[in-house]
Amino acid sequence: MKKFLSIVLLAVMVLNLVSCSNGSSGAEYRIGICQLVQHEALDAATEGFKAALSEKLGENVEFIEHNASGDAATCITICNQLVSENVDLVMANATSALQAAASATADIPIVGTSVTDYATALEISDWSGKTERNITGTADLAPLDEQAAIIHELFPEAENIGILYCSAEPNSVYQAGVVIEELEAMGLSCEVFTFADTNDVANVTAAACAASDVIYVPTDNTAASCAETINNVALPAGVPIVAGEENACKGFGAATLSVSYYDIGYIAGEMAYEILVNGANPGEMEIAFAPEFVKVYNSEICSALGIEVPEDYVSIG
Repeated sequence: MKKFLSIVLLAVMVLNLVSCSNGSSGAEYRIGICQLVQHEALDAATEGFKAALSEKLGENVEFIEHNASGDAATCITICNQLVSENVDLVMANATSALQAAASATADIPIVGTSVTDYATALEISDWSGKTERNITGTADLAPLDEQAAIIHELFPEAENIGILYCSAEPNSVYQAGVVIEELEAMGLSCEVFTFADTNDVANVTAAACAASDVIYVPTDNTAASCAETINNVALPAGVPIVAGEENACKGFGAATLSVSYYDIGYIAGEMAYEILVNGANPGEMEIAFAPEFVKVYNSEICSALGIEVPEDYVSIG
């Protein structure tokens, strides 16, 4: 009998050790999150993603969050680490994070968000709306023809448009190209001004202001993280900026066509749930977009620059 009890106790100890080695959370699903940089838009997308999964899975989900502080190389390190930890799914927030996740694993499902153009990010030439890989997600792209139309609507007398963005962000390059085509079709002249990193932002913005009647800044994470720097140059120079998204517009823009980053993050969370619980194949899931777009304006900047805004624009403060 004593021998039997000893065996039982030993078995219990082994089970306890195995339980401890599997982590203390007891969560059924472990989700790795790689966010490129901390700023309001990407933070909102992460919040929406977590909210969707938490509502559906409750305590059965654990989030392992990492922020790369704007460094693409750090995204690679983070994603490799998440893969080595054998997470059940990777959420990649922003283009560089998505590219890093795609390089790190072809097996673990990846759900992106705050990515402007998946075909550009993943170098897919025959784009069908699906990646046909272990990747799906949501895009933060507002209709670029309508963004260009805002520039012409608010500033009908403008002739020279500066296009300002970070050259290291492929989706910014893509957006700039499309908007330039739209603006040139309206008879406007466009000049591109790019910065390589945060160190160049102030000087390049100053050069853009000197040469432009209006500046357009696409959805660009480096620009968004340097919103105060850009505004401190452009506003005293009296040069209005049309931004690619609302949170950047709050920092330095006069107006934009708004996308809710919380909403696209939430939709990404719903997609992750379908993959994890219902066995959906990410490669066969269509990339999703924001459910609605709203023309918004920064009342403080518009007032300072004397910009008259049409009634169909909504103030964001």
